[in-house]
Amino acid sequence: MSLRPSLLDPLFAPVSSLPGVGPRIASALDRLLGEHGQTARILDLLFHLPSGAVSRGSLGSVRDAPIGEPVTLAVKVAAHRPSPYARARAPYRVLVEDETGDVTLVFFNLPRVRIEQMLPLGARRLVSGTIELWDGHRQMVHPARIMDERQAAEAPSSEPVYGLTEGVSSRLIGRYVGAALKRVPDLPEWQDTAWRERNGFPAFGEALAAAHRPSEQPQGDDSAPDPARRRLAYDELLATQLALALVRSPMRRSAGRVNAGDGSLVRRIVETLPFPLTGAQRRAVEEIRQDLVAETRMLRLLQGDVGSGKTLVALLAMASAVEAGRQAALVAPTEILARQHAERIAALADPTGLRVAVVTGRDRPAERRRSLAALAAGDIDIAVGTHALMQEEVAFRDLGLAVIDEQHRFGVHQRLTLGRKGEAVDVLVMTATPIPRTLALTSFGDMDISVLDEKPPGRQPIDTRLVSIERIEQVTDAIARALAAGDRVYWVCPLVAESEAVDLAAAEERHAELAEILGPDRVGLVHGRMKGPEKDAAMERFQRGDIQVLVSTTVIEVGVDVSAATVMVIEHAERFGLAQLHQLRGRIGRGDKASTCLLLYKGPLGETAKARLETMRRTENGFEIAEEDLRLRGEGELLGARQSGMAAFKMARLDIDADLLAAARDDARLIVERDCELTSERGRALRLLLYLFDRDAGIRLLRAG
Repeated sequence: MSLRPSLLDPLFAPVSSLPGVGPRIASALDRLLGEHGQTARILDLLFHLPSGAVSRGSLGSVRDAPIGEPVTLAVKVAAHRPSPYARARAPYRVLVEDETGDVTLVFFNLPRVRIEQMLPLGARRLVSGTIELWDGHRQMVHPARIMDERQAAEAPSSEPVYGLTEGVSSRLIGRYVGAALKRVPDLPEWQDTAWRERNGFPAFGEALAAAHRPSEQPQGDDSAPDPARRRLAYDELLATQLALALVRSPMRRSAGRVNAGDGSLVRRIVETLPFPLTGAQRRAVEEIRQDLVAETRMLRLLQGDVGSGKTLVALLAMASAVEAGRQAALVAPTEILARQHAERIAALADPTGLRVAVVTGRDRPAERRRSLAALAAGDIDIAVGTHALMQEEVAFRDLGLAVIDEQHRFGVHQRLTLGRKGEAVDVLVMTATPIPRTLALTSFGDMDISVLDEKPPGRQPIDTRLVSIERIEQVTDAIARALAAGDRVYWVCPLVAESEAVDLAAAEERHAELAEILGPDRVGLVHGRMKGPEKDAAMERFQRGDIQVLVSTTVIEVGVDVSAATVMVIEHAERFGLAQLHQLRGRIGRGDKASTCLLLYKGPLGETAKARLETMRRTENGFEIAEEDLRLRGEGELLGARQSGMAAFKMARLDIDADLLAAARDDARLIVERDCELTSERGRALRLLLYLFDRDAGIRLLRAG
């Protein structure tokens, strides 16, 4: 039985219940709006805000039309390029032009007859929509509006532009939004009255209606923020912060145990190191130790750029727990990473007598039984493994500290599962993805945060160069010279589309070409469709030097160390996000030799792609790169929202709403302190807010006690 209040039922009804939405349109809206393949709801439609508005009054030229922004063009239809009959799902393209240049209009799944009626050859039309670059050519996918002169004269002065999918137009979405807005019930106010009045925020329903009328809002002026959009952004941030606070509140309130001894093990490990700890590492170790001896349980995020020494900090934290007579566990997202961590840790831990063991899902049954028995008996001090360590049959004698690596690859519930495998377990989560402070607050609302912002001594800077793909022959010549010098090379193939099959085809083609040029025994291939053991075997061959070039899709595991790899080639780098480019570059520069990263691009570049590549060339500072990525792309990509189980934001923009985030965090903490069961008048209204933004995990926790 649903716990959701019936007041919200109209908003959670499927979009197919709106007038005029038949099965074909409903299917298209499901594709566009449905989360994780689910049926799109009226709420999803209402939260699908327009990206802007196109004005009929200001006509632009094709040459000067900005990339990625709504525009209206007066053009002549120059050519029709229908899809080949053998490829029925291929797009239908229409070339239109003015005296300054041309742009291709792209239509998916639209009848040819209708396209020919809208855009007769030689006719003049007003076309509204967003231009993007694809393979260096301007194109507009599913224009928001196509009008002849009579229609243009009768049309409104401006019109909202919505994100689209094949089969629905921006105008159609606008019509359905109008019907959906009539279904919004009169909801009680959940925002603090004084806060709302101070900011001039309208009521929720008014804000929603205004947000779908971008023509009535100031355009492109951050100095005059729109109160309707800001109201909805704050609602979303408050829902997120409140859900985090509710989920973590029981852990925050629960008593801890002292999980650090006299420091003798930690000192012995530090004394054996061939290099001193960095200042950032010393700071993090001390912050963690203070948590381990505190009366409340630790919940800390250790954030460090690629190569900043997080594993060593984690080992020293685990050694503290062992000093106190307890056990520690480190969980990594893949087997190859788990084994790499175990090797690094064992090399430093063995001389001190610390007992380290690996537990993964691929252990042989007899080996697994021995490991589990030793864990339960307390004969293992530190267990390193994959999610297999979280399984029910895994029992510790006395688990004191759980360390989770690459936390975005695990859901909140998996982290909590590990934390329940002992009494008052302290939790340390690590990430090699630098996260801007605003973003860290959204995902790790009330975690304490330690930052490793220095690299250990001896790390060589990476020389990053931008190279046109037209010079690819020079690149392969340079690769051949690197191989002759004994170096190893990563070659990452382009992110062609959201299609693993297409990405794989590109990688296989490049693998075949490089094998022909460099020799088939020197070039290997790894991709996402390989099974885990196959991927691990390919990586191990590269680590050992059995192959010198590894051609890959974007599945190269975060954190895998190949110190002899000194060259990284990223093909069609303009198609990757900044965070992903930074992570990929971090695979090299791990030894004592100078390393080079070649970013192959195909021009002309759009403004955003150019900014990304220039940032990569300019700096290796992951935190600076993360801030720029947040500015250019928004939070969804950086947070890895899909993997973490957190929905990406629909209303909030962290690049301009950082002040709202800090306020929402403080408000959420105050609410949980004063009304942790959400039973007051405002608390009951806040329950509605949590349901509206799909953050009701906190409510389920309250119901479960």
